[in-house]
Amino acid sequence: MASGILSFLFVYFLFIPLSEAGLKEQVFETVLPNGLKVILLENHKAPLITFQVWYRVGSRNEEWGKTGLSHMLEHMMFKGTVKVGPEEFSRIIQENGGNDNAFTSYDYTAYFENLSADRVQIALDLESDRMQNLILREEDFRTERMVVMEERRLRTEDNPQSALTEQVLATAFQIQPYRWPIIGWMEDIARFTLEDLKTYYKTYYNPVNAFLMVVGDFKKEELLPKIEKAFGSYPKGATPYQEKDKDPSQIGERRIFVKKEAQLPYLVMGYHVPNLREQDGYVLEVIAVILSGGRSSRFYQGLVREKRLVLSADADHSLLSRDPSLFYLSADLLPDKEVAEVEKALDQEMERLQKEPIGERELEKAKNQLEAAFLYGQDSLFYQAMLLAQHEISLNWGAVDDYIPSIRKVSAEDIQRVAKQYLIPDNRTVGILIPLPPKEGKPVPMEPSIKERMVR
Repeated sequence: MASGILSFLFVYFLFIPLSEAGLKEQVFETVLPNGLKVILLENHKAPLITFQVWYRVGSRNEEWGKTGLSHMLEHMMFKGTVKVGPEEFSRIIQENGGNDNAFTSYDYTAYFENLSADRVQIALDLESDRMQNLILREEDFRTERMVVMEERRLRTEDNPQSALTEQVLATAFQIQPYRWPIIGWMEDIARFTLEDLKTYYKTYYNPVNAFLMVVGDFKKEELLPKIEKAFGSYPKGATPYQEKDKDPSQIGERRIFVKKEAQLPYLVMGYHVPNLREQDGYVLEVIAVILSGGRSSRFYQGLVREKRLVLSADADHSLLSRDPSLFYLSADLLPDKEVAEVEKALDQEMERLQKEPIGERELEKAKNQLEAAFLYGQDSLFYQAMLLAQHEISLNWGAVDDYIPSIRKVSAEDIQRVAKQYLIPDNRTVGILIPLPPKEGKPVPMEPSIKERMVR
């Protein structure tokens, strides 16, 4: 079940104070003797807590023929241990007034519980138990594998936009494992074995390859001994090798076409770009907002209102990825509009960024939008924990305090330079969906946003 970060925010919107001073002074970090990193952020505004366990393993850690193992193991983590029976994990959390779930991305697999602060011991007991004591049964595996295969059919193979985006990634990346889908290729899922999962679990689910992220109403002096008792006795395990080869610079535009049952054409462009490890990554954040950040953005005003070419157009940047990823442009065409016409309009917007210095007012507005979203998003305990954890995966959690200064540093000259360097045809992969008429009696599939980057 694929889902983006925003879907969580509406559910876990719990208010906490904002701090202009940043988070470094508020966050406590320690590493247990077995290598488990513990990251704690106290907030006493409400008697609530989000308890999260993040494993440094996602689809980027898989290999040819075994794609989708990270997501498959995530499903199996709810199948029980010696202490907790199959399907009991979530029931226990719900009986205690909380909610839980998990999600897999290219770079990580994460599990969380949101509870009343006085119930934190329940999350501690359950998560520490399944970190080392998961029971993987053949019967559970075969059933869950069928569930995952059906999930892939519904969310990707029967969804034209998802199918196109998947093919764009497979074409844009030739070496990096970002080229295969988080859920895995159907053929790989079908040939998974229980031994594959047992080996994967043993390799990646150990203290040295995980960290705890806890945000909420607790006292560090009281919670830390409980964490040490729950997790501290586990052996460290071997540290998995995490470095992956990067794709060389692209030497020409790549172009693909996908034919699927759909109502209208769809267009995606993916440009190779840096992430938060380089200042240019933050420049691209600003560019994305200039292009598609609301109704005053260039895409909305130009392509939607004035030229009336598209229902919507979007720019999206993967700042928080472990390896360099893609800057996406996408467009939902209006009926009777040609892909070539929309592509030309998008190219004109890229050329405008390169040739015309952005005005001071437009640049300031984009920075304000990013800063406001960043700060007000932290009104959510869950999102604040997510933000820290994603920075920890991508670089380190302390990098979260670099976001606003890095955004404020972006100049009009930076916008032009970065657009000229990265947002050019030779550096992109273009994907075009060619709609086919639906088969008789079959409904036209739903089409989700390109921003869905995690699988639950």
